[in-house]
Amino acid sequence: MTMTTQFSERLRGIRLVVVLALPLLFLTGSLASPAWAASARELDARVADTLERFEKEVPGGKGLLESSQGVLAFPRVLKGGAGFGGEYGEGALRIGDNTVDYYNMFQGSFGLQLGGEIKTVVIIFLQEEALKRFRESEGWKAGVDGSVSLVTLGAGGAIDTHNLKDPIVGFVLGQKGLMYNLSFEGTKFTKLNK
Repeated sequence: MTMTTQFSERLRGIRLVVVLALPLLFLTGSLASPAWAASARELDARVADTLERFEKEVPGGKGLLESSQGVLAFPRVLKGGAGFGGEYGEGALRIGDNTVDYYNMFQGSFGLQLGGEIKTVVIIFLQEEALKRFRESEGWKAGVDGSVSLVTLGAGGAIDTHNLKDPIVGFVLGQKGLMYNLSFEGTKFTKLNK
C-alpha cells in the first residue's frame, strides 16, 4: 500500500468520524462550547481574510462591501449530518472597518442526509433599518424576522443586481467559489459575548 493510498484511507476514516459525530455535537450543544469557540482576535483575523477573499472572488464585491451599512461574515460554517443535520459557524458583524458584535449561526434539519462540508457565508446589509432590526433582536431567524436573499452571478459573471434591491443579501462561498441553490431560511443568528 503506497503512502498516498494510506493517507487517503486515513482521511476517509477521519471524515466518517466527523460526519457521524457532528450531529451528536449539535444535539448536545458541545459545538457551541468555549472549547470550540474562537477567540475574538482569531475570529477578527479570519473575518478579515474572508472579506479579502470575497473582494477577490466576487466581481463587484469590493464596491458592494464599501456601499453596505454592515457586513456579517462567517469564515467557517460546518455542515454535517447523519439523519439529523446541522450547520454551525461563528462570525463578526462589521460596520465600516470595525467589528461591533460577534454572532453564531445555526440551522438544523431532519431527513435523509449523510455528509459534511465547510463553507463561508457573507451577509451584507444594504439598508440601515434592516441592520438596526437585526442588531436589536435577541435571536434573529431568517424567514421569520427578515429574509436574506441569496445572490448569484448572472451572465458574464456579474452580480445579479435584481437581488440587490433586497435589504439583506447573502453569499455562500465553497472551495470552488460561489455556491447556488441554497437557502438561509430557518437559520438562526445569535449574538455572542466575546
